Amino acid sequence: MKTFTLHGTANTSFLQWLYAGLKDTFSAQGFHFSDNHEEVIQLVLNFVTPDECRPYRRKAQATFVVSVLETEGAIDNVFKEAYPYLIRSLSNHLLYINHDNDVTTLYFLTPEQGCYRIEYKKGDDEQRLFKAIYDRLEPLALSQLVINNDFQYDLPKPLWKGDSVTTQLSESGKKLDDMDLLPAPFPIDQYLTPRDMRQLHKLYGIGGLSYGNLSARQENNNFWMSASGIDKSNMTTIGQDILYIKGYNEKNNQIEVSVPPEIAPKRASVDAIEHWMIYKEHPEVGAIVHIHAWMDGIKATEINYPCGTVELAKTVAQLVREEDDPARAVIGLKNHGLTITGTSLEDIFNRIDGKIQRQVPMH
Repeated sequence: MKTFTLHGTANTSFLQWLYAGLKDTFSAQGFHFSDNHEEVIQLVLNFVTPDECRPYRRKAQATFVVSVLETEGAIDNVFKEAYPYLIRSLSNHLLYINHDNDVTTLYFLTPEQGCYRIEYKKGDDEQRLFKAIYDRLEPLALSQLVINNDFQYDLPKPLWKGDSVTTQLSESGKKLDDMDLLPAPFPIDQYLTPRDMRQLHKLYGIGGLSYGNLSARQENNNFWMSASGIDKSNMTTIGQDILYIKGYNEKNNQIEVSVPPEIAPKRASVDAIEHWMIYKEHPEVGAIVHIHAWMDGIKATEINYPCGTVELAKTVAQLVREEDDPARAVIGLKNHGLTITGTSLEDIFNRIDGKIQRQVPMH
């Protein structure tokens, strides 16, 4: 059964209208409304305010939280103004509603720094608006996260200090920095209370937000990959900066990571499931780079599934499969960035040199 709830207070006439419309629309589309907050609910629409931006306390990772916040007046930089509320509310998505003159703009923001919008004017078709919101959120709310890690302290001793592949990864991280493709990690600890940080770590193992990643095949389907939340321009320590990914345990829904003994490992990037699917299917792929940038003339995903979901991984893997040369593919992730395959890291950087656009188009 698909379940949803609405949380918080709709304290303006517009929010009350939106609240009722969203409840009716999701119910009509087969979601069961529940006001029992002790059960695990798939989708939560969490109404917050700038002064009362409180997180919804999830019972499980499977709960997808969309916080809803209303503002008025001209916006100079919506991402700069709204993104901190996404973080403070510990949300998977933020619906940031702005009224300016006669136009209401609904901005959808993601943790991956995606930002797209729907405009609405009084007198427009209400049902069309609510259906558009539903179509944006439904596939995301039902997607399956793969963010848990199974750390196995069995990395062969010759690899404890890395190898030629990890050296290439480290050098490639520096190249990304030289190309200005490594935005600074978002300082979430400046926006969250210690309690919220503990909650975030408990549910998702997240201690920081950084963007982009890279990997390279070591042997068979095993590969080295940059860890989550690190400075990719300074990767040195095996088991912390660079991880050895063994595979994906579908039964336990975990990424298997081999690490040296007596080390406190960092978590694998949420994109590890995507990289694993590509390496498994295409033996000729030797490296993968993911960046928050764009290139002209590329195929792209239709739905902006969250990073770390099976659905995003399968969609990207399918687009790679459809390329004339899967080993040298450039795939767009809607409102997000690029996944680029190559026979090697050097091959990838040679191909993208001079073709990268820093601004990702938002739709």
